[in-house]
Amino acid sequence: MLSMNLLHNDFPILSRKNREGKSLVYLDNAATTQKPIQVIEAVSNFYKNHNANIHRGIHFLGVEATSIYEDCREKVRRFINAESSDEIIFVRGTSEAVNLVSGTFGEQIGEGDEILITAMEHHSNLVPWQQLAFQKKAKLKVIPLNKKCDLDLNKFKKLLTPKVKLLALCHISNSIGTVNPVKNIVELAHENKTVVLVDGAQAMAHQSVDVQDLDCDFYAFSGHKMFAPTGIGVLYGKRSILKNIPPYHYGGEMIKKVTFNKTSFAELPHKFEAGTPDIGGAVGLAAAIDYINEIGVDKINAHTSELTEKALNELSEVEGIKVVGAPKERAAIVSFIVEGIHPHDMATLLDEDGVAVRAGHHCTMPLMESLGLQGTVRASFSIYNTLNDVNRLVQSVKRAQHKLS
Repeated sequence: MLSMNLLHNDFPILSRKNREGKSLVYLDNAATTQKPIQVIEAVSNFYKNHNANIHRGIHFLGVEATSIYEDCREKVRRFINAESSDEIIFVRGTSEAVNLVSGTFGEQIGEGDEILITAMEHHSNLVPWQQLAFQKKAKLKVIPLNKKCDLDLNKFKKLLTPKVKLLALCHISNSIGTVNPVKNIVELAHENKTVVLVDGAQAMAHQSVDVQDLDCDFYAFSGHKMFAPTGIGVLYGKRSILKNIPPYHYGGEMIKKVTFNKTSFAELPHKFEAGTPDIGGAVGLAAAIDYINEIGVDKINAHTSELTEKALNELSEVEGIKVVGAPKERAAIVSFIVEGIHPHDMATLLDEDGVAVRAGHHCTMPLMESLGLQGTVRASFSIYNTLNDVNRLVQSVKRAQHKLS
């Protein structure tokens, strides 16, 4: 186990108590992670000492801010092992990253083409492709899951026809925790000349991501799920693709020359970053990457895996509880239902006990419908959670069952 006492102290919010005076057990990390003091102070320091707009300023603050911002981009590049910092585009988060690809590369989708997604996708990686298919008169196809909530790879291979121009899938399911075999899937897709976008929102805080090794064409993730501020995220795209697709937004920063008759656009990555970006957010993201690297991704994964295994084992032994899914590889997410109790009612009682979980469809309504569920209770773990947090969760579930029985 990691030294949890030290890590817990890095997160000021974890010292809070709820309305009933109970100490906080925060198990909603798949929705957003808490922020360590190192990230908070990095953002504060930027605004205290370096705040200025970037790229155009001649004065020393502008030069400093530009250098800081581009250093953050380079730090992201190294973190995911992209070939060039030109392939790193700062966005607001995974949702904007997917919409950027849909609105630019999506122009290459034509009538009769096919777009392939999976049955476990978050709405952010479903609705943009659904709407694009409507607009382009293309066909949206869905890779189903097997009974254990793994992707049915045999059916995937049958669905992967020459008409499939793009495959969009999550690295890790946000509602079940299934870890998809992305590298193998990308290899099969590329044999079919299909472009692949990976939603990595749930992966970045739990495992090493090497985009060159995965060989995906696009990889999207959000800072707020990996200890960084909200409102900052990244789209990685292969340079060979990015240079041949149009800008997404128009405005300052992303231009080379403007006349009343014609505009030429900046080089990568700036042609995709119109307007003043979230410079402080990029600073926070870079600080979060430093924090993750200092601990070590392998140690983080080992720690959250131990917590997940304990939660799975103990919840499975409680009468009336059913854990959803049994995938070959599960990330730090445990979704479950309690017989006779609506997920929202269970989450409300857990909250009264100081245990913060998520309840509902988790922005995966089609998945829940296919599983015959209204929703689930979802506990998701991070580096600052402990074995005692798992005990608190299980005991709180039992107390809630007793209250509602």
